[in-house]
Formats: sequence, structure tokens, C-alpha cells
Amino acid sequence: MLKTVVLLASALIACSAYAQAPYTGPDFSGVYSCTGNDSHEGLYTGKVTLELVRVQSTGEYGAYNFKLEVPNYGAYPGEAAAHGMQMAIHFANTDPKTQDFGTGIARFSKKGGKWTFHKYYYEPEFKGGNFGTEDCVHQ
Repeated sequence: MLKTVVLLASALIACSAYAQAPYTGPDFSGVYSCTGNDSHEGLYTGKVTLELVRVQSTGEYGAYNFKLEVPNYGAYPGEAAAHGMQMAIHFANTDPKTQDFGTGIARFSKKGGKWTFHKYYYEPEFKGGNFGTEDCVHQ
């Protein structure tokens, strides 16, 4: 009997190590209209879709699926990690030949009741290195 109790207690302790706190941060999910300025390509417009991955989010840390779509340039799917009002974003153009991939950091705020964010990004390979900014408003 004691052996059974010890095994049951050990199993409960092992399971609790994998338990996670529910996500308590803001949910930035949705579709955003964006305007950007790229150091090589100049001004552009695009659409960002963010989707909270609740099962991978815990406490004040949020995990997101990310997708940027830019007319004439294609889609840039990726992932993002949020903490509070900041989000780190990795993205890559679906055409690997372009070497158009990078990392961004965004700061969210609310304006007129809508989420907005300003993002700076860096692309180490695109046309010898690249950077830019985007300003996006939730639709």
C-alpha cells in the first residue's frame, strides 16, 4: 500500500511540473492594416494576421502565429512571442530564394479603442542586409 501511495505521489509531482498557468496577458489576435517603410524597397502596405496560441501561452507570456502579406512581395509567415505590450517576431517570405526573412520587435498600444503596433525589423540576408518599420492598426 505504501509503495502505491509513493508511486501515486511521484506521478502527481511529475505532472505538476508540466502544469502551466493560464495566459493573463492581452490578446492581440486579429487582422491589422499596415503601412511600412523598407530601407531597400521604400513605402509599402500590407496586412498582418496574429493568432494567439493559447496552449503555448502561460502567465504573462503569449505565443502567436504571425503572417504578413504584402502585395507584389508575397506572404511572410512566422511566429511571435509577447510579454506585456511588446512582441518579438520572426518571419520569412515563402519564396526561400529571396532570402527575405528577419526578426522584428513591436510595441502595442490602444488608440481609439483599437490595438495598434509599431514594429522595427532587421533582415540580415535580404539584398545584403535590410531594415524597416511598420505601423499597423487592428481592422
